Amino acid sequence: MRLGRVTGRVVATVRAPGLEGVRMLVLQPLDEALAPVGGTVVACDAVQAGPGDLVTWVGGREAALALERTFVPVDATIVGHVESIGTS
Repeated sequence: MRLGRVTGRVVATVRAPGLEGVRMLVLQPLDEALAPVGGTVVACDAVQAGPGDLVTWVGGREAALALERTFVPVDATIVGHVESIGTS
């Protein structure tokens, strides 16, 4: 799992079969210090996230498995909200 911050929404008028009704969001990947890492990513939303939310996300095959209908053509899916980050 990786950290990211939702920065926006994506509107798609044509979707691959199995992705009907799945929200897509723009996500900025973050490192452990919450600094941006690389470019933005379009991710499916499995947890009802919104702009500004700090989230966890997965990529690759796990991204498809995290959705209600599995094995759809996606590269990233938001799988959790981050409520707080502590130090130990």
